[in-house]
Amino acid sequence: MRTYRVPLGFVFRSRAKEEKAPADKALTDSKQTRDPQAPKGRPTPKRSEAQTQRRSVANTPTTRKEASKRQRGDRRAAMERQRQALASGDERYLPVRDKGPVRKFARDFVDSRFCIAEFFLPLAVLILVLSMVRVGSLQNIALLLWLVVILMIVVDSVGIAIRLKKQLNTRFPELPKKGAVPYALMRTLQMRRLRLPKPQVKRGERP
Repeated sequence: MRTYRVPLGFVFRSRAKEEKAPADKALTDSKQTRDPQAPKGRPTPKRSEAQTQRRSVANTPTTRKEASKRQRGDRRAAMERQRQALASGDERYLPVRDKGPVRKFARDFVDSRFCIAEFFLPLAVLILVLSMVRVGSLQNIALLLWLVVILMIVVDSVGIAIRLKKQLNTRFPELPKKGAVPYALMRTLQMRRLRLPKPQVKRGERP
């Protein structure tokens, strides 16, 4: 009886090589068949866009603690910008109640003149001191002075309101002017150095 010898290498050859060969072949074929000028299926982002995306991902808070810390930092930055705007008059960061050309004109209208109401606080202190003195004549003077000051403030405020309203209607006929006159009258009650936003015009300088 004749026997046939089977090569051992055929039986025990590495299956890894057989599995690896098709993958290598496919990779080689894909490299050879790909046209270098062929589109990638999506546009390549510009460098600036890619940097913006990376920065956005890097700045995105990952935890609630980081988000809270970021919000506190943003609030502090916003308050600091607002504080600087109140000192410099920068319209971009002023509070909503102070924004707009109408409110700016109302502030300048008040800051450009002497207002009796701005001296109300020191006059009130003086009248209070006189009224505390145990002298009848001084107390009568304090009462009379108090009435005179109140009357002068009312008359001056009415005059300011009339003139300011006329100026606003002439300069800003198309813009809403609601609340501008009370806003200006409240400003007259503050001493000039304590007003916020800070005065941007000198006394006697018409806006």
